[in-house]
Amino acid sequence: MTQRIPANIITGFLGTGKTTAILHLLNDKPAHERWAVLVNEFGEIGIDGALLSGQDAIVREVPGGCMCCTAGVPMSVGLTALLRQKPDRLLIEPTGLGHPEEVISVLRSEQYQPYIDLKATIALVDPRRFSDPRYTSHQNFNDQLDCADIVIGNKDDLCETADRDNFNHWIAQQTPQKIHAQLVKNGQISPQLLDLDRTLPDKDNQDLHHHHHHNHHLMEPGFSLAPTQKFIRKENQGEGYFSCGWLFGAEFVFSFDVLFSMLSELTAERVKAVINTDKGCYAFNVHQQMISVNEMSLEGFESRIEVIDSQLMPWDELEQILLKIAQIPA
Repeated sequence: MTQRIPANIITGFLGTGKTTAILHLLNDKPAHERWAVLVNEFGEIGIDGALLSGQDAIVREVPGGCMCCTAGVPMSVGLTALLRQKPDRLLIEPTGLGHPEEVISVLRSEQYQPYIDLKATIALVDPRRFSDPRYTSHQNFNDQLDCADIVIGNKDDLCETADRDNFNHWIAQQTPQKIHAQLVKNGQISPQLLDLDRTLPDKDNQDLHHHHHHNHHLMEPGFSLAPTQKFIRKENQGEGYFSCGWLFGAEFVFSFDVLFSMLSELTAERVKAVINTDKGCYAFNVHQQMISVNEMSLEGFESRIEVIDSQLMPWDELEQILLKIAQIPA
């Protein structure tokens, strides 16, 4: 490999719109370039890889918690696999509950220094969260913003004047100053921002002490169930949050209308899903009971859903509801 590949970390807390921003960036990338995306999710069932796999990009996933843990092995395996394909740019999306400083430390290590040119780290934030102590007192929320060179206030269309004022006040207080900050909607980040250099000093490795107990495995988007399995369920917990995910065989077809109603009523903080419905394949995105839906050009796809909340939810009950909504294969 003769030249280092420019890389950006796109970080941000749960529900800030990281995947939407990456989809927007991939849509606006130069047509002749091949980009790679390494996606890390807190949940065990990877959703983002499925969302991104319809794009002209090379995608690898590390589900099951912060990918920098367990000596960085899951992250290293995924990174190396992507680098071998010689992409023109690498985007890294850590979990919304992850520690980007540890990811930065891996990318800056001697192992990757000859291959990766780490550019500006971009953090997305929902400006409404600056008035909510559940977020402002959460260590990861603050760490993600602190380590970012660029801070994007996403979901501007949902903000009040007070929210925008809080965002601008927070930006003005930062030392050292951020190299760029702006309010956007729908994750519309300019691709030009990716070329800005990282300016913040790296933290000392000895300051990075996060202990997690997560099961890691690298996953290609579209991984399959065993022939005898109709569906699988996987759970995870950490950082004060619980997740449960389901993967249903491609033969399951869910009622779109009933599923939409159920997801709208679900009180979980975060729900992501890519589902085969009786109206086609759709991506569902729910954050604090606000639901958005996008049609996907996928066929014969395994449906998957991931639910994350700060409280342990009745997963068995939710599973029974999902099975009722689906037309169960004979």
